[in-house]
Amino acid sequence: MVAGVALAWVLAQPLLLILAGLVFAAMLDGGTRLLGRALPIGRGWRLTIVILSSLAFLVWTVAFAGSQLTAQAAELQQTVIQQVNRGIAWANAHGAKNVSIDAEQITGYLAGSVGKVTAWVGSIFGVISNAAMIFVLGIFIAIDPHPYQRGLAWFMPMQTRDDFYKTVEEMAFTLRRLMAGRLLGMAVEGVGTWILLALYGVPMAGLLGILTGLLAFIPNIGAIISGALLILVGFSAGTDTGIYAIGVYLFVQIIDGYIIVPIVAKKSVDLAPALVLAAQMLFGALFGILGLALADPIVAMLKVFFEQGADRDARKAARKGWDVWRRKAAAIEAQAAAQSGNAPSN
Repeated sequence: MVAGVALAWVLAQPLLLILAGLVFAAMLDGGTRLLGRALPIGRGWRLTIVILSSLAFLVWTVAFAGSQLTAQAAELQQTVIQQVNRGIAWANAHGAKNVSIDAEQITGYLAGSVGKVTAWVGSIFGVISNAAMIFVLGIFIAIDPHPYQRGLAWFMPMQTRDDFYKTVEEMAFTLRRLMAGRLLGMAVEGVGTWILLALYGVPMAGLLGILTGLLAFIPNIGAIISGALLILVGFSAGTDTGIYAIGVYLFVQIIDGYIIVPIVAKKSVDLAPALVLAAQMLFGALFGILGLALADPIVAMLKVFFEQGADRDARKAARKGWDVWRRKAAAIEAQAAAQSGNAPSN
């Protein structure tokens, strides 16, 4: 056990990248299955359409909005620093003495390396290369996942392979539903925030919309960070704009939290918010931003694993109880037959 934990810690980076590839493969597979309801064509063609659509969206984001978002990102950092310093000055003026926070240091810390994995992928080259590995790995797994399932099953005893296949299928089903809901929430929060902020003329509406959509992938913590950014940028343009930004944030979060999340939870896996938050804190502290982003899928798969194990143990206990009852019934029948002088029946 100790050697296994130590090995997992040493191999944390590639293991998390492989897990990210599995999550991306679940997204591709889910999109392929969903597209099959509208297009009665082969799975390979549907998967190709989903992959090309994903690539087209990435190319459009970089080509069409890349220059604008880069300029807005630098402006956003300066706006956040100015607003934090303004908040500190206001707190000191109203009796909160000796409040001293280095906003630039905090911003750099949040934007830089956080933890072991983040330090490894902190450079631009690392981000691009690892994103490419996740993309390629997800494509290979989504094309034909069965050889990888059989390969893992070879490590299992023969009598447990059926349970292994069933558990893997349940994990894949749960992950597809979870990621479908997550992507839907990201689209609603990102596009909705972008449109509502742009209608009122809030600065950096495009960048804030994209950041809100991306942070929606991380439940709980992502909403807090995106809300803080919206409020800081909103109040930088005036009190009315700040109040409007708060209203936009609350409206978008209510739509996601009270409509999208409950619908997805009923069809996938209902995770307790405190459990997810605790897992995010743990994986974020251990493995950085990548562990933070993957905490939710990891918890969902672990829950399916333990539920399947509990069901398997319950079935074994039921079969064992049935066998004991049959033996007792046979013994009672044999005793009655012996007393009556008749042969026991089968």
